[in-house]
Amino acid sequence: METFAPEAKVALAAIPPTPPADPNGSEILVRSLQAEGVKYLWGYPGGAVLYIYDALYKQQSIQHVLVRHEQAAVHAADGYARATGEVGVALVTSGPGVTNAVTGIATAYMDSIPMVIVTGQVPTPAIGLDAFQECDTVGITRPIVKHNFLVKDVRELASTIKKAFHIARTGRPGPVVVDVPKDVSMATAPFHYPASIDMRSYNPVRKGHGGQIRKAVQLLLGAKRPYIYTGGGVILGNASAELRALVDLLGAPCTNTLMGLGAFPASDPKFLGMLGMHGTYEANMTMQNCDVLLAVGARFDDRVIGNPKHFASVDRKIIHIDIDPSSISKRVRVDVPIVGDVKEVLVELAAQLREASSRPDAAVLRQWWNQIDTWRGRECLKYAGSNEVIKPQYVIETLRNLTRDRDTYVTSDVGQHQMWAAQYYPFEEPRRWINSGGLGTMGVGLPYAMGIKLAKPDSDVFCITGEGSIQMCIQELSTCRQYNTAVKVISLNNGYLGMVRQWQQIDYGSRYSHSYMDALPDFVKLAEAYGHVGLVVARPSDVEPALREAIRLKDRTVFLDVRTDPAENVWPMVQAGKGITEMLLGSEDL
Repeated sequence: METFAPEAKVALAAIPPTPPADPNGSEILVRSLQAEGVKYLWGYPGGAVLYIYDALYKQQSIQHVLVRHEQAAVHAADGYARATGEVGVALVTSGPGVTNAVTGIATAYMDSIPMVIVTGQVPTPAIGLDAFQECDTVGITRPIVKHNFLVKDVRELASTIKKAFHIARTGRPGPVVVDVPKDVSMATAPFHYPASIDMRSYNPVRKGHGGQIRKAVQLLLGAKRPYIYTGGGVILGNASAELRALVDLLGAPCTNTLMGLGAFPASDPKFLGMLGMHGTYEANMTMQNCDVLLAVGARFDDRVIGNPKHFASVDRKIIHIDIDPSSISKRVRVDVPIVGDVKEVLVELAAQLREASSRPDAAVLRQWWNQIDTWRGRECLKYAGSNEVIKPQYVIETLRNLTRDRDTYVTSDVGQHQMWAAQYYPFEEPRRWINSGGLGTMGVGLPYAMGIKLAKPDSDVFCITGEGSIQMCIQELSTCRQYNTAVKVISLNNGYLGMVRQWQQIDYGSRYSHSYMDALPDFVKLAEAYGHVGLVVARPSDVEPALREAIRLKDRTVFLDVRTDPAENVWPMVQAGKGITEMLLGSEDL
C-alpha cells in the first residue's frame, strides 16, 4: 500500500486549486437564457451558430426544437409568446437564416409580441466583406424590430441579453434581435448576469396621468351613447379582468378587434362582436353612432375604422388609452389621450368612477341599448345552411360546440377561414385566439399551434387554415412528428385563395386571376407520409364525426381536409375606401 509522508501531504495541500475556465460566448448566452427562465427555443443550425448549438448540447434545462424552416422557428416562438405571455425565443444562423426569419420577425412586430431572436453572424473581422452567408442583420431588421443589437465584445453579451428581454417584455412589447458574430460566440469571458438593468434612454410610462383620467371619467359619466372599443393591447397587458369590471361598472356596450377577441367574454350580452371590415353590423353601427368612445389598447387601424374621413364625419369624444404614445392620434385625433399601462389605467379609471358622486343616466343608457338591439336584429352572421355542400361557418360552429367545455386554443392562418373563425368561434378567455392580425401572414397557423402545444400539452390546439395557407409552412408536419406536438389541423379546402377570389368577385368583375388552386396534393396521403392521421371530410354529415375523431385521437396530429363550398363569401364586408357603416351584408347587396 502506497503512503505519503506528512510533509508531502502538506505540500499537496498548499497547491491552490486550478480556477475554473471562463465560459465562452455561447455558454454565456445559454446561461443568460437560463437566467431568464427560458424553457423552449426554436431554431435551425448553421455554421455561424455551431458554438451555440454545442453549448445547447451540454445542458438540459432548455429544450431546443428543430424546425424545418427558420420562418417557422420565429412563428412557433411567437405562438408560444402569444399563448403564455412569456418572451418567445428563436435561434437562426447568419445570411439566409436571418432572411428566412424576417417574415416571422415582422409578423411579431406588427402585433407587438415579446420575442428575442438570436441570430448568428460571420466573425467580426469579416463583417462588411461579403463573407459566406453574411448579411446586414441590423440593417435588414431595423424597420421590423423594437430594437436590435450587434454584439462585438463577448464581455457585453450577458448584459445585452438582459437588455433584450427587458425591452421585449416592457412598454409596448415587441421583438428584439441580438446578432452574435461567430468569434464572439467562441471567445471567453467571466460570466455575470445582471439582476436588473437600467437604461437611461428607455423608460416607458406605466401610470396614467391623473388629470387625464379625471377628464375621461367626466366624459363617461355624461355619455348618452358610450362605447368601449378594445384591441390586442388589453390582452398583451393582461388587463382582461379589469376591462370586464369596467364594462360592468358602466353598463356600456363593448367590442373587440380581431386581435382583442377573448379580452371580453363573447357570451356576455354587452359584447357586440368583432368590429371592422368583417365585423358585425351592430358593432360597426355602434362605433359610428356613439357620442363617447373609450379606446383601450387599440390603434384605429384601416381594417377597423374604414375610411378615416367617413369615421370623422360624426362628432364624438374619444378617450384613448395606450402604453405607446406614438399610437395615440396617429390615425384619428383623440380628445383625451392617456399614456400608460392599460391595466394600471383601467384600475384607476374604475376607482375614480366608483368614487364619483354621479352615475350614468340609466334611462338614457336604456334608449341606447334599444337602438343597439335594433341593429342586432339584422342577424348579420346568419347564413344559409346546406345538406349538400359543407358551409365553412358550420364547421367552425360545430368545432365550438364540441370544445365548449374543453381547454382549447385556436390558431388560424390568414384569409376567409381566419374571418370565419373570428366570427363563429366565440372566445370567452384571452390568449385562446392566436392569429396574425397586423401583417396578415399566411403560413403562421401550424407553427403557432406547435409552439402552443409545447407550452400547453394537456390542452386541445386546433389550427384553422386553408389549402393555400397550410402549404406555406406544411413542412412543419415533420416537426410535429419529431416532438409529438399533437395538433389538429382543420383545412377549409375550397380550391381557391378564398379571400383573393372574394375580392376579385366583388371589385374586379369576377376576373379570377391566379386565385384558383389547380394542382393540390392529396392532403391525407401527405399527412400520412409525415406519420400523422389524415381524414377527408366531404359531406356536411361527416363534419361532426370527423371532429370528434380528431379530438379522440388525443396523442396524434390529425389533418382534416374539409371540402367546403367554393362560392361562399365572408359577410359582412366593408370594401376598401368605404366607411364602416357601408357594409355589404350578403350577395344581395352586390
